[in-house]
Amino acid sequence: RSCNPPVGNLATGRTPVTLTTCGQNSTELYCFYPDQNLLHQVSHGCGQPRCTKCNANQPDNSHLPADMTDDFFANPISWWQSAQGVHREEIRLDFETEFYLTHVIAVFKSPRPAAMVLERSQDYGQTWRPYKYFSVNCTATFGLQDDLIEEGSMCTSRYSDAVPCTRGEVIYRALSPANKIEDPYSPEAQDLLKLTNLRLLLLKRQECPCHASGSVEKPQRFAHYAIYDLIIRGSCFCNGHAEESPGSAGFLREPGSCVGVVHGKCVCRHNTAGDHCERCAPLYNDQPWKPGDGKTGAPNECRKCRCHNHADSCHFDLSVWLASGKRSGGVCDNCKHNTEGHRCQRCRPGYYRDRGKPMSSTEVCKPCACQPMGSANATFSRSWRCHPKTGFCYCKPGVAGPNCDRCLMGYWGFGENGCRPCDCARDCDQHTGNCFNGYDNEPFFNIPIGGRIPDLVQTMNNESEEEWKWNDHEQGFSALRHPEKCVCKEKVLGSVTDFCQMKYAYVIKARILSAHDKGTHAEVVVKVKKVLKSGKVKIARSNRSIYPESWTNRGCTCPILNPGTDYLIAGQEDSRTSKLLVNMNSLVKPWKAYLGKQVSDILRTGCK
Repeated sequence: RSCNPPVGNLATGRTPVTLTTCGQNSTELYCFYPDQNLLHQVSHGCGQPRCTKCNANQPDNSHLPADMTDDFFANPISWWQSAQGVHREEIRLDFETEFYLTHVIAVFKSPRPAAMVLERSQDYGQTWRPYKYFSVNCTATFGLQDDLIEEGSMCTSRYSDAVPCTRGEVIYRALSPANKIEDPYSPEAQDLLKLTNLRLLLLKRQECPCHASGSVEKPQRFAHYAIYDLIIRGSCFCNGHAEESPGSAGFLREPGSCVGVVHGKCVCRHNTAGDHCERCAPLYNDQPWKPGDGKTGAPNECRKCRCHNHADSCHFDLSVWLASGKRSGGVCDNCKHNTEGHRCQRCRPGYYRDRGKPMSSTEVCKPCACQPMGSANATFSRSWRCHPKTGFCYCKPGVAGPNCDRCLMGYWGFGENGCRPCDCARDCDQHTGNCFNGYDNEPFFNIPIGGRIPDLVQTMNNESEEEWKWNDHEQGFSALRHPEKCVCKEKVLGSVTDFCQMKYAYVIKARILSAHDKGTHAEVVVKVKKVLKSGKVKIARSNRSIYPESWTNRGCTCPILNPGTDYLIAGQEDSRTSKLLVNMNSLVKPWKAYLGKQVSDILRTGCK
């Protein structure tokens, strides 16, 4: 729910500033009528005035501004008094921060002013605006209608009578029937209630009617303003996100400070921060900050950014917020543990994700272990040293191994430019390039970028090219295409009838990202860009693996799948293992727009 801090006396512990104080330069004599005589009407007699002295430098005879805001229960007869003869006086209370005002009460020792203005500033005294005008004649003094006649007027005569001549009150309520506020944290409420300074302008003195009874004392000795108590009721300004200030019950009690002082710093809730809970806490900026809703009670809490425990703070980004449909706008700051991204959700260049650890682990990103000489600089993204998801390095031409640290079989001369093709029918010495002889009946392995040299599998000498397949469809390799090495009899797109008879389980457009030897099977990582047909295995437009089943005795997969190339791929599936398969009966063609349209038309109209 939205929160409301307790109301206290904002004047407690704070000293007002005035233009004058009696006895500043020398001792002054002044006169007044005792309190007890002024509890009766003037017609009953005013009694004899009393006269005494005021000296600001003598504690027993001083009446300083601080006497207005001391504890009125402990010091009921202390007061501030102006110098004699002044007509215009100013009483100003400056706050160190923003507060909410509820009402003001001033208890005068002298007769109340004939004209007075209560003002507030919201910018630490640079500009001022009136709360209320007070006058015995609003129209004559300020040109405003009296609120006793016109409800809601800015001026009132209610508190400007000279009687009682002492202990007369002036009261202002910020929230009155004329100022109806449904939500106390709305911009309209803040404009009315929030303040940094409060000022009383005393513009015109008036005499107590007792003077007309023929007082013999000098009139100037009565010519002053005097105030017993100035009470300013209000609270911390916390935007509905706190209900207390530091200390017990919203009041701060520190050594050397007054008991009951209302301090302006809030104890924030709802994942907010700041003296006034005016912003979200560092890691809670996933949606825009809002004040609590005082009308509905909704707390409008700040929401935590999804940084996977890799950041200590985040900031709100409007463009990200709008792009998400106003669901999430947090951008994580200074991602740690070698992560990056708006949500620290991926590994930074030079690192790859360890799939065995949760994304929130401090060790989720492991450094690439690429051999500098054998790994390529110009990859799909120039900042990548290895694939960010698998960790396989991007190798130079003719180079093999997960770390790009040796030559492919059929290549030699590992160096700065990669490896050179052997000038042989088969393999050659990887250091000298000398051809090997006597291996005509051995299978040849063409290892992909990021692959590894497997253990040689013994095969029968009388196997034909079409019979070179791995048992149980579990092994095989995908290779970079080297035209001088690999020749495949690949499937062609024939008639509509031929295509439909193949009963392909899936037809996709995909980019080949990488190919890897897994020891027990081969795996080609592709990015699915378009799904023209799918079977029992669900296919999403994202990265996934396909599995080649066959290869030639020259060591190449058939069909050939080259990393970095977009293909139209039509093949079968293994619904038991949810694998997409590629074999000699699959249709694999470099993607062309006309080819995609042709197959789409066949699927839509031809195969029934």
